[in-house]
Amino acid sequence: MIIWLNGAFGSGKTSSAFELKRRLPNSFVYDPENIGYFIRKNTPAESHKSDFQDHEEWRSFNYQMLKYISATYDGTIIVPMTITNRRYYDEIVQKLIDDGIPLKHYILYADKVTLLKRLNKRLERGETWTKAQVDRCIHAFNTEITKEKIITDNTSIDFVVEEIARRSKLTLLPDKRSGLKKWLDQMVTLIKHIR
Repeated sequence: MIIWLNGAFGSGKTSSAFELKRRLPNSFVYDPENIGYFIRKNTPAESHKSDFQDHEEWRSFNYQMLKYISATYDGTIIVPMTITNRRYYDEIVQKLIDDGIPLKHYILYADKVTLLKRLNKRLERGETWTKAQVDRCIHAFNTEITKEKIITDNTSIDFVVEEIARRSKLTLLPDKRSGLKKWLDQMVTLIKHIR
């Protein structure tokens, strides 16, 4: 099964993905952004598009990789990735579903105030690229890609992870970490994935 966690920047996708991995045996986090960085690093700057999702190669390669992993890995694949363009969603997510691959797609949804507060906590002061995308993301999740929202404004990561598991009919391991250990794990995840 693939669990795709969509949502605006700051909605909790990456934190939820890695918390889910910690509590879900036989699971793997796949990061489609890595293909974007590969494209940027291995093509001339003149070839770069402002958003690497605009590269057809990014969409095609991620679709092919997820199809391959799904066919060769007997576990849960967790994909934390924002997709707001309906055509791009159809080229990857819907195409995988149409191929018969079990895939659950959830939008981790929060309002603009919450998202900006969270981005500020990530030390994104002033105007940043991710902050500039918030309105576009909220609009897309209200009009273009709207199904299966999990509201995250006033909820913990634990709640979000348990809600994903409940909706996906997955059994989580009990979380036996202390509050401090859990906080440290979440901070390490956050620091590792600030780009």
